[in-house]
Amino acid sequence: MRLQKRVCSNLAAGFFCFASSPPGSHFVSLNLWSQKHVRLLRHTSALIMAEEAKKLAAYAAVDNHIQNNQVVGVGSGSTIVYAVDRIAERVRQEKLNIVCIPTSFQARQLILGRGLTLSDLDRHPELDVAIDGADEVDSQLTLIKGGGGCLTQEKIVAGCAKRFIVIADFRKDSKTLGQQWKKGVPIEVIPMAYVPISRTITARFGGEANLRMAVSKAGPVVTDNSNFILDWKFEQPQNWREVNMAIKMIPGVVETGLFVDMAERAYFGMENGGVMIRDPPVN
Repeated sequence: MRLQKRVCSNLAAGFFCFASSPPGSHFVSLNLWSQKHVRLLRHTSALIMAEEAKKLAAYAAVDNHIQNNQVVGVGSGSTIVYAVDRIAERVRQEKLNIVCIPTSFQARQLILGRGLTLSDLDRHPELDVAIDGADEVDSQLTLIKGGGGCLTQEKIVAGCAKRFIVIADFRKDSKTLGQQWKKGVPIEVIPMAYVPISRTITARFGGEANLRMAVSKAGPVVTDNSNFILDWKFEQPQNWREVNMAIKMIPGVVETGLFVDMAERAYFGMENGGVMIRDPPVN
């Protein structure tokens, strides 16, 4: 029996293997990768690009805003890991004296793990700069934060800083809130009040406010402050300054994930390998 000679080619859409058959037989082509695998490849490529974009934004922000003898607020989330890495690198190379204030248990572990000096707001109530990520940033530099559940401590630390700098990848850039981030505005609430708060928010502002449930445990997500989180999926753009204040006045609300008039500058790592900087609009 004559063995078929096979030649395989790795194409952008997947892997294809062609069989060279004897005369008189039919030409056979076999797609070894289904469309599902092709989508997985593209998704993986997009994730790699997003991670590189996070790193670009974080490094640019740290290089532009971190100086010797500063007290620095360290945010939470995946993007902030790159910022802490860069701070630690510069501390070693330049012998910088930097004190870090964490916004969460995760941030605390990052600071300690990189050998940086850890402190708190009791000893350092005034910060020179705070650097943090965001779930979404609009054209006015209004933010949605709290996708990771640390919104209250993040807002406290940002509020104590002279300068609040945001770092994000290109996926977080929006003209209006809700354009990219579809999970709603996180709202930290006292556990006993989550039902009346949810009903009040939807009655006043529409949409729906759902209790965030945990993934790897039974029951709801519990914050570092032992509270619950509601995710309010709004239906249309709002006056975010007014809505933020109104929600905060509801009894039982601890804090919202709306950061209005707080960020001084945002750094976006872009798909093309560059960094876009956004400052608040001049009124």
